[in-house]
Amino acid sequence: MSAKAILSAEFFPPRDIAAQEKLVRSAKSLMGLNLSYVSVTFGAGGSTRSGTADAVQLLQNLGFDVAPHLSCIGASKADIAEILDYYQQKGVKRLVALRGDLPSGMGGVVGELRYASDLVAFIREHSGDAFHIEVAAYPEMHPQALSFDEDVRHFVHKVNQGADAAITQYFYSAGAYFDFVERVQKAGVTIPIIPGIMPITNSSQLLRFSNMCGAEIPRWIRLRLADFGDDRASIRAFGLDVVSQLAQDLIDGGAPGLHFYTLNGAEATMNIVNRLSL
Repeated sequence: MSAKAILSAEFFPPRDIAAQEKLVRSAKSLMGLNLSYVSVTFGAGGSTRSGTADAVQLLQNLGFDVAPHLSCIGASKADIAEILDYYQQKGVKRLVALRGDLPSGMGGVVGELRYASDLVAFIREHSGDAFHIEVAAYPEMHPQALSFDEDVRHFVHKVNQGADAAITQYFYSAGAYFDFVERVQKAGVTIPIIPGIMPITNSSQLLRFSNMCGAEIPRWIRLRLADFGDDRASIRAFGLDVVSQLAQDLIDGGAPGLHFYTLNGAEATMNIVNRLSL
C-alpha cells in the first residue's frame, strides 16, 4: 500500500452514554492507524439525524476528518440543503451520499430526491466542490438491481453526477471486487473504489446483516461458522484468518485502500490491519 492509500473506518451514532464511551474508546484505539477519515452512518428517513451530527462533532473533537452519511429518502431538498449548510459551517469536508432505505410506515413517500445520483447532483448544485463525495458500490450487485449491466449503468450515472470516490458493500470474494472494478472502468469510471471490509466476530449477526443487505457469504464460510456453534473465540480466530487474507489479496491486487465496518469496535479492525503487509 502506498503512502497515499486510503484507510478508513465506519461508526454508527451511539444511542446512550455507555455506547458513546465505547465509541470514544474505539476511535482512540484506531488513531494509530492514521486513518484518512472516518464515516458516521445516517438512519433511514433521518431517524438518527441529530445522533449523526452529534457523533460527527465528537469525532471531530478527537481530531478525525469525518464524513457523515447523508440519505435522501424521505427528505426534501430544503432538508438536505439545511444539513449541507450545517456541515459546511462545522468544517466537514467529506460526505457519503446514499439513497437510503425506505423506513416502515412511510408508505410511498420517498422525498424529492429518489436516487443517490439525484442526491449527488443536488449536493454539487447546492454546495459546489465544498465536499469530497463518497458513494456506495455493490460488487455482488445491488439487491434491487435487475442485472449486473443495469447496476453498472446506474453506478456510472451516479459517479458522473459528481462523486469523488466509492466505498463498496462488504463481500468475501476478492474476485467479485476486481470484476466489478474492471466492469465500471471499462464504462469510463476513474474514481477510486475502496473495498468495504466487515470483520467476522459474530456469526448470527453476520448472517442477519448479510440477509438484509444482500452480501453473499460463501458456502464454505457458512459451513465453518456453523461448525463452531457458540464457540465465539474460534469464530473470531477463523474470521481474523479469513478477512485478513481477503484484505491482503485486495491490497496485493491493486485496491486503493480499505474501509472497515467497525460496528463501533476497534479490536477486530486493529487485528486485521496488524496482519497486513502495508
